[in-house]
Amino acid sequence: MELAKEYNHKDVEDKIYKMWEEGHYFDSEISPKKENFVIVMPPPNVTGKLHIGHALNFTLQDIFIRFNRMFGKETLWLPGIDHAGIATQSVVERELLSKGIKKDDLGREKFLEEVWKWKEKYGNTIIEQSKKLGVSADWRRLRFTLDEKYANAVLEAFIRYYNEGLLYRGERIINWCPRCHTALSDIEVEYEEEKGKLYYIKYPLEESDDYIVVATTRPETMLGDTAVAVHPNDERYKNLIGKYVFLPLVGRRIPIVADEAVDPQFGTGAVKVTPSHSPEDFEIAKRHNLGFLDVINDVARMINVPEPYLGLTTTEARERVVEDLKNQGYLVKVEDYVHSVGHCQRCHTVVEPLVSKQWFLSMKSLAEEAKEAVESQKVKITPEKWVKVYYDWLNNIRDWCVSRQLWWGHRIPAYYCEDCGEVIVSKEPVMKCPKCGSTRIKQDEDVLDTWFSSALWPFATLGWPENTPELNYYYPTTLLITGYDILFFWVARMIWSGMHFMKKEPFYTVMLHGLVRDEKGRKMSKSLKNIVDPLDLIEEYGADALRFTLASLTTVGGQDINLSKEKLKASRNFVNKIWNASRFVLMNLEGFNPNEIDEENLDLEFEDKWFLSRLNRHLKMEIEYLGNYDLGEAARKLYEFVWGEFCDWYIELSKVRLYGDDEKKKKTVQYILWKSLSTILKMLHPYMPFATEEIYSYVPFVDKPLIKSEFPKVNEAFIDDKIEKDADFVFGIIRGLRSLKAELGLPVATPLNAYFNSIDENEIKLIKEENEKILKLAHITSLKYVQKKPERVLKTVVQGTTVYMELPFDFDLQKEKDRFIKKLQEIDAELKSINSRLMNPVFLEKATPEVINKDKERQKELEKTKAVLLSHIEDLEV
Repeated sequence: MELAKEYNHKDVEDKIYKMWEEGHYFDSEISPKKENFVIVMPPPNVTGKLHIGHALNFTLQDIFIRFNRMFGKETLWLPGIDHAGIATQSVVERELLSKGIKKDDLGREKFLEEVWKWKEKYGNTIIEQSKKLGVSADWRRLRFTLDEKYANAVLEAFIRYYNEGLLYRGERIINWCPRCHTALSDIEVEYEEEKGKLYYIKYPLEESDDYIVVATTRPETMLGDTAVAVHPNDERYKNLIGKYVFLPLVGRRIPIVADEAVDPQFGTGAVKVTPSHSPEDFEIAKRHNLGFLDVINDVARMINVPEPYLGLTTTEARERVVEDLKNQGYLVKVEDYVHSVGHCQRCHTVVEPLVSKQWFLSMKSLAEEAKEAVESQKVKITPEKWVKVYYDWLNNIRDWCVSRQLWWGHRIPAYYCEDCGEVIVSKEPVMKCPKCGSTRIKQDEDVLDTWFSSALWPFATLGWPENTPELNYYYPTTLLITGYDILFFWVARMIWSGMHFMKKEPFYTVMLHGLVRDEKGRKMSKSLKNIVDPLDLIEEYGADALRFTLASLTTVGGQDINLSKEKLKASRNFVNKIWNASRFVLMNLEGFNPNEIDEENLDLEFEDKWFLSRLNRHLKMEIEYLGNYDLGEAARKLYEFVWGEFCDWYIELSKVRLYGDDEKKKKTVQYILWKSLSTILKMLHPYMPFATEEIYSYVPFVDKPLIKSEFPKVNEAFIDDKIEKDADFVFGIIRGLRSLKAELGLPVATPLNAYFNSIDENEIKLIKEENEKILKLAHITSLKYVQKKPERVLKTVVQGTTVYMELPFDFDLQKEKDRFIKKLQEIDAELKSINSRLMNPVFLEKATPEVINKDKERQKELEKTKAVLLSHIEDLEV
């Protein structure tokens, strides 16, 4: 059978994936004698469809998995799905509401039955979609964060934390989402700068006609004030500390307290204290034994306030309060003010700080464990720039609110005696109070934050808390690949969980990658209509093209990726180039048998030695780059090598012997093409598994399939610096002559004479030895040595040699000179514009590094072209 003339990914991908699955090539087994390589997949939400961020994340993981599998390691990629509490509950609630059914009408048990039905129907969608990308995970081990064994691990973690005194229930100020109707942890709140107002309000002093002016961005919360605070060292207010004011609109008598948390530079230096609705005020209130008054409820409406404001939304209340303050003479002034406002990460509703009874995980000792793991290099975070960010977050971390007011999730295993108030934490249902014997027991209604269960992922998926063989062999895992945006949500929490429960790091290396943006560098969003569906891209360009694009755009610095159709087209062209080059090689292996070749005694020619040197050098580089997790550079170098050196040079050079009459020479070049193609397909396989597997199935005399083949070994003996330098010179001559033809608008096959002059003996020798190949590839009639420059020629300089190309007799020298002069003027104009930008401090301050680097690269390119044009104009002087 012959490889198809053109590559059609639609004919190949499903067929190949089915072959891999049926062959159990993704499966991993405990093999104590083998080194392992383990990745646990960041579990996508059960609500999810494959999006471009998943495509990037899965691609990077799959490349390392396939690479290490080919290196003979026992490779496990453990897949999973997250129950995603808020997200999943919201989806099912919306679906039920579309049928006229409310969650509360069903009740907890019936509602959860509906969620499980939804999960069974749609829960594995993203898994099936990820297979389209080529994900080679061990699907037998698929885990779900709510499956029975995993749920047992979550309960175990909760109980251990509780017994150690690290989990406690108490009233604290928390972030509350009025729409999702649940508490949020600090990192589930996204802060955005918004244009608002700063209101200056008079608070009348007791027994005085004077007043103190406070500034606030939220006048509606003043109805819950229990004090006014100033800095103890603020000379303006020292004489007022300990005195009282009357709260406008309410008339409540409240004290003036001194607290170092107050910023004397903000507003007037005096601030109102609303303990129930501000984290900072909550702490001030605790320090000064102030009262707490809730004036905003869980749906962001006013409570415990005078009748005119009762039941209003916070926005409505703000308008009414400001109007009343103005009418009653308490409003001094209003200023425009830009401030940071917290929004729910999930639904983007403005978050309300509320005092609530919740479960909290004490973070001090756990944060220290997480820091120590990175400080001691047990866990390496790359790029390193994120290490400082990681430390800063842990140094400033507050206790984690882990309870959520939801039904879908891991229900908190705490039971309360309704008679004596005893709290019992237990894995098993509690029917009787151990303290008073009452049977009036009620389980906590709340569930745990999704990230509480996800934090156990690297070891709970392997059987913890049981001491399983999988846990002993596969833990710690090798590598975690995830986006930098969940460094705190997930990565840090897994690190302290692993260090705390397993006494070992959960993974040795964390590779943080950037986010995928559109071609203009904008975040993908529905409002911008720039969201791309990876399944659509796979349909149009093929999975290999998408994978290679994402891989090659990845940087070791973890910068965001700008995805464009041009880059996808370039990758698709690369896949097609590999296909066509492979087809050429396979069609020219007729009568070839590698068993008849003595590899130790090959009669290698100049280009063979060069290519084998380059092949082994790139193989060595590929291994080093991937070993250092510099996947993007590995992909880019591989692209340059395969396209530029294998396809454009070696295959072209091989045609001289393939189509010649010398059978021995033909066998040698056939062997090198066969060996090189096999090696290149193996190098490319982790990036573009489908096309390479299909091609490899047609390669004769190799063990199949490619996915299970051994990664090629580097043969250092072939790496030769001198051969590569000499080849650069010879290829430079060919490139130079081709470029001269292109600059003159002549077809590359135009037969012309050429000459050269050199004082370098090695270069003269190389030109003479490789003359036949230079003539064939540059389409030159002759290339002769001359002492001085001939007439009617254009020149190019390669290292120490000047090469002259004869101009056709019908060539109009003046016309050509004028064309070059016009082109030179255009280049000068563009250079002037670029130089002006690069010397402008305002441009340099505002432009992105990408834009500045693009200008600098273009500047270099234009300077180089200008030098060539000046040389040509000089040659054409008549």
